[in-house]
Amino acid sequence: MLRRLYDWVMSLAATRHAERALAGVSFIESSVFPIPPDALLIPMVIADRGKWFRIAMICTVSSVLGAFLGYAIGALAFDLVGRPVLELYGKADAFDEMAVRYNDWGGWAVLFAALTPFPYKVLTIFSGATHLNLLTFTVVSVIGRGARFFLVAWLLQRYGAPIQGFVEKNLGILFTLFMVLLIGGFLAVRYLV
Repeated sequence: MLRRLYDWVMSLAATRHAERALAGVSFIESSVFPIPPDALLIPMVIADRGKWFRIAMICTVSSVLGAFLGYAIGALAFDLVGRPVLELYGKADAFDEMAVRYNDWGGWAVLFAALTPFPYKVLTIFSGATHLNLLTFTVVSVIGRGARFFLVAWLLQRYGAPIQGFVEKNLGILFTLFMVLLIGGFLAVRYLV
């Protein structure tokens, strides 16, 4: 079933409604949908490398707006909608344990999820359920999702189809490395300066 859903999302990239489909997938992926927007972003940029910036912007803005839906699910309907989504991703048991400490480090968690293949929707819902500061949530979502989608789109624009396989194969490692460097830089500034 998941493979059919993935293939359906990929087929949307070839339609005249690709940008609207990208916006829709990016929006809903941030709260409940299992297929990442990269499934549309990558073939769309490969098909028209001159539109890389526009495509990345649509993906980023829609994803951040969708993150607010995930936050609202967590804040307003956690037991009805949020808990079943977290259960789907195997994260419901960790909720109570993590909720106590989450707001101290939640911004970093959201940034990590926004940048990596970790299911971002889990932390958008979790952020709403624990009432993470909305400004913090917004800023790290914009930075994380923007960095992720603009980097992928720029690499595809710059290097074309050969980079597609590399990015798809190593996306998790690339963004995890980026996060280690980013957090390491912040910690170095905080404790060494």
